[in-house]
Amino acid sequence: MTRTTPPPPADIAAVFPELAPLARTCVRLHPRPAEPTVADSSVGGPLLWPADESWPTCPEQTGPWLVGYDPGDLRRQRRILTEGWARPRFKGKDFLTPEERAFVQGLGYTGVRKPLDGQVPPALPVLQLYARDVPSLPRPEGTDLLQVLWCSFEHGEDCMPGVQLRRRTAADVGEVHDEQWPPVVSEDGYLPEPCLLPPEPAVEYPARHELDEDLHQRILTWEEGSPYDYQSGLAVAPGWKLGGYGNWSFCDPWPMNCEECDPGVEHRSACF
Repeated sequence: MTRTTPPPPADIAAVFPELAPLARTCVRLHPRPAEPTVADSSVGGPLLWPADESWPTCPEQTGPWLVGYDPGDLRRQRRILTEGWARPRFKGKDFLTPEERAFVQGLGYTGVRKPLDGQVPPALPVLQLYARDVPSLPRPEGTDLLQVLWCSFEHGEDCMPGVQLRRRTAADVGEVHDEQWPPVVSEDGYLPEPCLLPPEPAVEYPARHELDEDLHQRILTWEEGSPYDYQSGLAVAPGWKLGGYGNWSFCDPWPMNCEECDPGVEHRSACF
């Protein structure tokens, strides 16, 4: 699989030496649709989970008000759209058949969604990383496998999926658990497609709005006289990654403090 991070468009640390100590190396994961196995680092694939260890659930989320989409229906919708977009297009002609159009529209917000029927939802496999594929993976001594799962129903004030982590030693896992998939997931975006990963280290710098005002303005002036764009070519790398700088997304930077020990928390990227 081709790694996709281009070479840096400029040696920005030579132009602005203040940026040199701010450089961070992230690991871009570059998910590619495939059929991973439990032995692979993957997104949305099967996990190396011990058969004698119960599959995690989310007791915080249960009740008749929880409704969502059948995972099989969402994958069928994606296949229909992918095949439709690949067909030749003609002016005035729908790229979907009437049957396909009816199915796709039936899964919209106004369509019928399925209730959870009071079940406690199993957690959904999101990511599995072996240390052999990502040597820089932070991990407790003796472990070599990180697994990330989530409950697709939103939690807390941030309205984000409830995340669970497991760290293991792969060699200690004997018989593998039959993977459990939730009966419904709350939104299409919370169901990852099975993908393999070609991890790739990449150096990145803070977003412009995280820099002090003087440096921020000097970078803007530099951009006016060069063909390069700091934000898109040198700052926070997009996509799934481990480490590096986090994307503030829809909000500006704001102070974050640990609830237990109070010092400020460094905003670094998660795995996705």
